[in-house]
Amino acid sequence: MRVVIVGAGPVGTLLGAELARLGVEHVTLEAREAPGAGSRAIGIHSAALSAMSASGVTDRILAACLQVREGEARVGGRTVTTIRFGAVRTGSLASFPFVATLPQAATEAAIAGAAADHGAAAPQRGIRVLEVIDEGSSCRVITDRGEVRGDAVVIAAGSRSRRISSLTRDGKRRAYPDRYVMADAPDDTDDGPRAIVHLHPDGVLESFPLPGGLRRYVAWHRPGSTATATDDAATLRDAVSRRAGSSADMITTATTFGVGRFVARRMLRGRVLAIGDAAHEVSPIGGQGLNLGLIDAATLAPLLGEWSSAGEQPAALAAWERRRRAAARTAARIAALNTVAGRGHTGLGAATRLAGIRVAPARLLAHAYGMGFDPDARTSPLTPQTR
Repeated sequence: MRVVIVGAGPVGTLLGAELARLGVEHVTLEAREAPGAGSRAIGIHSAALSAMSASGVTDRILAACLQVREGEARVGGRTVTTIRFGAVRTGSLASFPFVATLPQAATEAAIAGAAADHGAAAPQRGIRVLEVIDEGSSCRVITDRGEVRGDAVVIAAGSRSRRISSLTRDGKRRAYPDRYVMADAPDDTDDGPRAIVHLHPDGVLESFPLPGGLRRYVAWHRPGSTATATDDAATLRDAVSRRAGSSADMITTATTFGVGRFVARRMLRGRVLAIGDAAHEVSPIGGQGLNLGLIDAATLAPLLGEWSSAGEQPAALAAWERRRRAAARTAARIAALNTVAGRGHTGLGAATRLAGIRVAPARLLAHAYGMGFDPDARTSPLTPQTR
């Protein structure tokens, strides 16, 4: 059996690493000439760490990351609730009671290193996939450099790859009106390795520690604002100053981004599958999008291995699809709640949001943010241990 993977980002590369470990023939096609740079997604949750442990990726990530074991929600500089990931003693959180933070480029390097360890071939770069056609007994992958054939195709090239197959085109994306401004800057706070969420009438300000003495700042940005790229850093500095009450001179550059929601109606049709952002997109507020894709890849690989060995599609793929779509829907709902709660509020809206934060049990919040509701995270393959 030969699997064609479309996309060599972290999700596609992880799938390639696992297929190589399992002895499944595959080829990976990637439009980009080089791996992506920049920080982007920074948090790897316990569920994904557990799912990737057999591949060797987790050990590489733990060697490079910062372990965030606590998060605080603050109002006016005062802590109103504290989330301790170690308080949850079930599932993957029992083995990895923290969020591993590191720039996405470092995550990609860790996955690529594990793939090389398992003998995975390097991706074929500079190849743009135009269409994926399932012919029943095999698949044709039409590219700008010719045609590639495979027994199965896994689309893992993010949202940009949704147009290449009827499978990934079957769904409607919802765009939210919210905008955020973000930067990674030197950490001059006294918060240490804790994540901080500042709740403010102007909107949420999230603050996450990173390796190398850096901190990620993300601030809700009022829709309809006319800020330009040159204003982004000033906008974020103002948000940090007003919402956290601290100096923000260390922020010199920043970017803005929007958020949306998409869950494909199917992740499997015939010999074509979709994982990661190709199949589901959730708001990055909460940091679960990349993790969903990593768990998709890690849980799909053994089933493709079974398919390769038996010569026919395993019935368990249907159950895998149901679990992963359920996980995506749950993550999308949590992200939507985070998005609404993070908007600028005054009066009754602010009071309602604060009451909700205070009433919600801290263990439940840790379970949700640690992806404990993911069906593939409820039982960990590892023996609980102290790390």
